Amino acid sequence: MINLLAHVPILMGAPQGGAAGGSASGQMMTTFVTFGLVILIFYFLIIRPQNKKQKQTQKMIAALKKGDKVATIGGIRGTVTSVKEQTVVVKVDENSKIEFSKNAVASVLDKKQAKEEEVEDSEETETTDEKE
Repeated sequence: MINLLAHVPILMGAPQGGAAGGSASGQMMTTFVTFGLVILIFYFLIIRPQNKKQKQTQKMIAALKKGDKVATIGGIRGTVTSVKEQTVVVKVDENSKIEFSKNAVASVLDKKQAKEEEVEDSEETETTDEKE
């Protein structure tokens, strides 16, 4: 079993015997190939997905418009009332508007979530009207 593993270039130890000239370049090549594979793995597993996510976020922020339901990185949800160059004004309640940096918008809520929130809001309003 040990002899089988000795033939795998990555698992080879120091060369046996005095012929170090030819095998030294082979070991160096093996090292470069190994580092190259590690760099490729990092690129495809870490760097590339991060770049894709960053591009999607930039597109989402650029597409913000009045009336969009948004969630911020702090967890505040509301409706966009105006979009400025660097900021967004979000209406969070009947009388409350908060101005956020565009980078603070974590996501634009899809239509299903927006409709569910409207239903929940209307149910809460109905229950408070009934109590009064």
